[in-house]
Amino acid sequence: MDFLSILPPIVAVALAIITKRVLISLFISILVGGVIYAGGNPLEAVGVTFTWMKDVMIDPWNARFLVMTALLGTGAAFMYKTGGSIGLIHALGKKLNSRKRVQLLPYFLGLIIFFNDYVNSVIVGNASKDVTAKEKVSREKLSYIIDSTSAPIATIGPVSDWIGFQVSLIAAAFASISLVGLEPYFAFLQSIPWNFYAILCLLAVPMIILGKDFGPMAKAEKRAQTTGKLNPDGATPLSSVDQDLGEPFKKEGSVWNFFLPLIALISVSLWGLWYTGGGPAGKSIMDALADTDVSIALTWGAFAMTAVGMIIALFQGMKLKECEETLLGGIRTMLPALIIIVLAWSIGTVTAELGTAEFVVQATEGWMTAALLPFLIFLIAMFISFATGTSWGTMSILTPIAIPLAYTFGGEELIPIVIGAIFAGAIFGDHVSPISDTTVMASIFSEADHIAHVNTQIPYALVPAGIAAFLYLMYSIIGNGFILLLIGVIIQFFLLRFLGNRNAEA
Repeated sequence: MDFLSILPPIVAVALAIITKRVLISLFISILVGGVIYAGGNPLEAVGVTFTWMKDVMIDPWNARFLVMTALLGTGAAFMYKTGGSIGLIHALGKKLNSRKRVQLLPYFLGLIIFFNDYVNSVIVGNASKDVTAKEKVSREKLSYIIDSTSAPIATIGPVSDWIGFQVSLIAAAFASISLVGLEPYFAFLQSIPWNFYAILCLLAVPMIILGKDFGPMAKAEKRAQTTGKLNPDGATPLSSVDQDLGEPFKKEGSVWNFFLPLIALISVSLWGLWYTGGGPAGKSIMDALADTDVSIALTWGAFAMTAVGMIIALFQGMKLKECEETLLGGIRTMLPALIIIVLAWSIGTVTAELGTAEFVVQATEGWMTAALLPFLIFLIAMFISFATGTSWGTMSILTPIAIPLAYTFGGEELIPIVIGAIFAGAIFGDHVSPISDTTVMASIFSEADHIAHVNTQIPYALVPAGIAAFLYLMYSIIGNGFILLLIGVIIQFFLLRFLGNRNAEA
């Protein structure tokens, strides 16, 4: 494990931002990892690169995820073809009659759908992309709103697959140090006010919507308002339902053609999360969520969404041939995203094989003190998550290490603080990394150019991240998470206001 282990993710991110060609950048970074792994042998490196890509595609969880993503695309396609999107615009058009109001729609929808970040992106994106387009809100702004609510809200629940997964990791860490006095779910609840990044991120969205934009986002919004171009010139949106599917079959669709498939998606997904986690055997909701198979549950939900959409289409008079074309068109809208996801997973394999996370942890372990521990855990989680593109992977790596360290340095009192820091750092890296699946999902369902989404979102994410880092440093002086959070909210409000006013004057 050496410095070379962090080279592939750095290459991926740097090339993606410089070239704006995410597919090529990701592939080159995997190839770089292959060269390092093969000790400089180029032929062996090519073989290893394609072996890694093959392995991630045949992994059962990943394979189901790819099927689920394709089905979400087909479900969204039927919502569009049956006129559901048009029906929603007609239903909301009179009430959402300003740019600020239409931006608050995806924000509040994002808060309501807290049980899974993928489902959140699908529902919020489909519900708001046409409404926001009518008011000339840039796709960069919409994707930011979706991305900044989907993962953060899933981490503070009260119930989600994220929380179930994290509680299971906490329980395993408690068992490793023989800690029996603290219940894992209670430790998670205590950690919520210490999850500074997620909470500040959720609050930053309305502060920005009701205030003023700054940085690259301000330029994107100005472009959309003055020229009507929702994406920048030369952009390549990850999906475009209009281009891939043509005109809706019914131009005067009902809003129910939009809501019925979504109701099927939510209800079947929730039931699937409970069922596959052992709910029928009498497990509690949290225990079931800790043991659930998310990929199976969400695939069932996505299939139900598609099935309901197809039934509506048939009742409207669509022929089987047109239904089949809609199915293929829906998969076609997801194709760029599916390729990016496979390549992003492959980067995850590269970092695992080269020991990237272990190198980062070992490089910083020597600095650890009780006062610095939450701050350092937050920074390490940020870097690992940004480099690997996976928050769950980051939590899996850090939780078994950080909780014993917290117990050793500060006893039970330090454990919830460190859990909050792990969560916060994992979300930040996953939130802004161009190789993150949740970032990709936000780009897909807002029909945004992926690199444009990342470039405009990073400055907005750095504000709550920087404040969160400061608050973790202050914890040893002010030991109350709620007081620190209140300080952070006040700082963020005035900082965002200052940045917005400064941009307006420039």
